[in-house]
Amino acid sequence: MKANEYQKLAMRTNDGKTTKRLLECMLTCDMEYLLSQNLVYEDEQHLDLGGIFNACLGLSGEVGEFNDMIKKWVFHEKELDMEHAKKEMGDVLWYVAMMCESFGWNMDEIMQMNVDKLKARYPEGFSVDRSLHRADGDV
Repeated sequence: MKANEYQKLAMRTNDGKTTKRLLECMLTCDMEYLLSQNLVYEDEQHLDLGGIFNACLGLSGEVGEFNDMIKKWVFHEKELDMEHAKKEMGDVLWYVAMMCESFGWNMDEIMQMNVDKLKARYPEGFSVDRSLHRADGDV
């Protein structure tokens, strides 16, 4: 499966109402302040601000669940349930797809950009020295 195909299929379960929910939650906020801080401009930028926040928080939660499983496996000597771990990683991937969708990004392009960055940073494979001495502008 290609990343963009996954993104499209995964977003069937994104009802597109995250920004509406976010704005309803912020009814008591000062909208002038939000506008002045460029926090509310999705119509111009075609961004889904609620989706971005939801994806950020969802990623934190799902990565935390996955990390907790690994912690218990390593430090509590609890058997690692591989099927459960794969499902949690799938949840992480869902939020990555939601982030791409909310920003209007192409998931295939994001993946390729990352591979290109890593090839440039580590042309011969990982190197501790290169990791400690990155070129200017290498983020």
